[in-house]
Amino acid sequence: MNTLEKLGAFNVWANTTVLKRLDEVAASGQEVPPVALRLFSHVLNAQAIWISRIGGTSSPVKVWQEHDLTGCHALHQQTSEPLHQLMVNADETELQRLISYTNSLGDSYESMVHDILTHAVVHASYHRAQVATRLRDHGFEPVNSDFITYCRELSAAARQASPSL
Repeated sequence: MNTLEKLGAFNVWANTTVLKRLDEVAASGQEVPPVALRLFSHVLNAQAIWISRIGGTSSPVKVWQEHDLTGCHALHQQTSEPLHQLMVNADETELQRLISYTNSLGDSYESMVHDILTHAVVHASYHRAQVATRLRDHGFEPVNSDFITYCRELSAAARQASPSL
């Protein structure tokens, strides 16, 4: 698996991991801190926006549009794996393709697809860390959604699948 594909798979895992934790908070009868939902909504919105930019379509969401937990689940399904699939399926020509776009402030830019895909994962990691901090601020134990934790889980799963390793 190349690095970009692995980052995409990690991003799916990390978003799923955070959503499971938010579900646990809600299932305990407590309110998911609105700030945590706002930040996680932003992660998913950004994914939708970048997918739209790469595909040359209009974004279905705004950058800081807020979603409830159900909406976050829906947007995760619509964006996390599709973003990963862009990473899996992009050949070198696609990765080097320049995308012209206007950001949320109205500034125009051009970026390579490879840089956009890398940014999407790094951006999501940054904001997932903010979600973790806000959960802790509100008395909830956050989950570890670090890349190395994902890699450790992959290694453990590979050892279980093939005990001779």
